Amino acid sequence: MDRFRLIRWDCAAGWALVGDDGHPVIEVSSYLGFLVARAFSKHTIRAYALDMLCFWRWLATTHRDPLTVAVTDMIEFIRWEQDRENVTDRGPNVFRLDDGRNTGMTARTINRRLAAIHGFFEHLQRQEPERQIRNPVPRGQINRTWRAPRRGLLGHTQRHVSRSDLRLQTPRRLPRGLDPDEVQRLVASLRTYRDKAMALLMLYGGLRSCEVLALNIRDIDMGHRSARVMGKGGAERVVPLDEDVLRAIHRYLLRERPESERTEAFLVAKGKHRGGPLTAGGLRTIFRYHRAKAGVPAASPHRLRHTFGTNMAQAGVDAHVLKDLMGHANIDSTQIYVHLSSAHLRQQYDDAQARIRERDGRG
Repeated sequence: MDRFRLIRWDCAAGWALVGDDGHPVIEVSSYLGFLVARAFSKHTIRAYALDMLCFWRWLATTHRDPLTVAVTDMIEFIRWEQDRENVTDRGPNVFRLDDGRNTGMTARTINRRLAAIHGFFEHLQRQEPERQIRNPVPRGQINRTWRAPRRGLLGHTQRHVSRSDLRLQTPRRLPRGLDPDEVQRLVASLRTYRDKAMALLMLYGGLRSCEVLALNIRDIDMGHRSARVMGKGGAERVVPLDEDVLRAIHRYLLRERPESERTEAFLVAKGKHRGGPLTAGGLRTIFRYHRAKAGVPAASPHRLRHTFGTNMAQAGVDAHVLKDLMGHANIDSTQIYVHLSSAHLRQQYDDAQARIRERDGRG
């Protein structure tokens, strides 16, 4: 059986799918390069590259030709992703697919795989229309959702979202924030201004971890107490900053930041990479250390962002304002924070019942 690896490659996409012979799969490299041309984020390209690796390994395992795969084959692929044991083979620069479990991929991950594969076949169809290649991941019914525009006078514009018929149902879970005691313990464990500034940007500013890492010094406006943040899809927003956040950033820049020509605000503090940009892996390592030290195992970077959304919603911030603060593209992503706390729901219910009793003279 052919074995495929995903390695860093000197190409536009930065990644290449290669076989045992070390040669890249040209079609996949072309597709990843096309995503770069469309200004997809490096994180999305990396995820789609991993999805194509999984798809190609399944093709090799089942001895299928990618150009003859049909919808029924994709149903088999979905089952394989749900049931298969995680990949155990290793090699240099190979993505690790296992996370200690022998369960299959989640519905959300499989749906992303299907989206990547659909886009891959769409790219092939554009590149070689004369071959009349079929897309094995068909688009289904168009869902109509409402999305607020970034600019313009219209209150809302309608967005048409086409979903695949193969798409799996995903459970809609409410995100959980940290309680005040957990926040206090985590912040108390942060011994450097750099780590504290990054944590507070997520906790009090609602930034994603990738947005924190992408912040440049020039993006932070101390005078206006705000930061210009580059979010998903290249969407820019200006986020107001709390005084505690500004204080931590100022002290970090003044006292701790290594001398460097890099423009990124947050740099590696020590070791052979001192002065270089902090990576996503480095940020995860920092938070693993502080979670263990503070005894708050749930304190992941994204959990801090959830805490911000929950606190803002419970403080009465309008959902449309919160949407802009958090950089959501769709108001549906923001509405969940309004319904997070059972105590908040109880208070709203009790207030409504009190008004009804007063109206009906039952007070």
